[in-house]
Amino acid sequence: MWGLRPWARYGLLVMAHLLALGLGAVVFQALEGPAALQLQAKLRAELVTFQAEYRACLPPGVLDELLGTALIAQAHGVSSLGNGSEARNWDLPSALLFTTSILTTTGYGHMAPLSTGGKAFCVVYAALGLPASLALVATLRHCLLPLLSCPFAWVAVRWQLAPARAALLQAVGLGLLVAGTFVLLPALVLWALQGNCSLLEAIYFCFSSLSTIGLGDLLPGRGRDLHPALYHLGQIALLSYLLLGLLAMLLAVETFSELPQVRAMVKFFESSGPLTTEDQSGILGQDELSLSTLPPSTTAPAQAPAC
Repeated sequence: MWGLRPWARYGLLVMAHLLALGLGAVVFQALEGPAALQLQAKLRAELVTFQAEYRACLPPGVLDELLGTALIAQAHGVSSLGNGSEARNWDLPSALLFTTSILTTTGYGHMAPLSTGGKAFCVVYAALGLPASLALVATLRHCLLPLLSCPFAWVAVRWQLAPARAALLQAVGLGLLVAGTFVLLPALVLWALQGNCSLLEAIYFCFSSLSTIGLGDLLPGRGRDLHPALYHLGQIALLSYLLLGLLAMLLAVETFSELPQVRAMVKFFESSGPLTTEDQSGILGQDELSLSTLPPSTTAPAQAPAC
């Protein structure tokens, strides 16, 4: 395997990725296909029952037109159900959650711009905001990662662990800390407060949010006739959870990426050939540039200082 050329290694990586995509599609098709057909059959049966009962009151095609309009509005986050929590979609808490879902690339899909100006502003806002968010996350990661590494470094020194074992201990410990604090604990709170979702659905929502998948099929408080104040308070809590949880997830991923095993796997796909003349000339050019910026020495030292 190590004797393969770089293009062959990249080909294996692409083939493995395509195989994973196909395997995932087959599994989802086997698991979700029957459930979708069952839900579709149930919906058709209810429509047939409704039309048979109210056929004399409804002209042909009116119900289909109404359902089509309602589905289009629902796709943009506008719902006519309920009269309290979701009556106004673009108030300040809802708009803050929408902008947070854009800048964290979560994209729940619970709301979408309707106007032409809103769509244009969304493009400009995301194009400018995403690089700024990445810069902020990189800065916070640079500040927080050494602080989080201190307890694990103390344990490694205390137990006299090898560097590889110390790195593995730090990655596993930080991963468990993030999973417990930002996945399991919020899922338990959501499961206790929501009432209409299972623990598995709560964990599924937390993980899909922090992994920035954001399918949007589950949102806390959505579809429930909550008081507007409670509903907006939940949106602010979700906003804070996204910002803090995504930062914690990125710190954990950064720690795992520094493991010797991961670096060895990445190194496998790097070019292992000798440096070409072009590469060496580029390196010499950089060295000459850095040397030219040094101040000229007037006197040569008689002896190099000891380290």
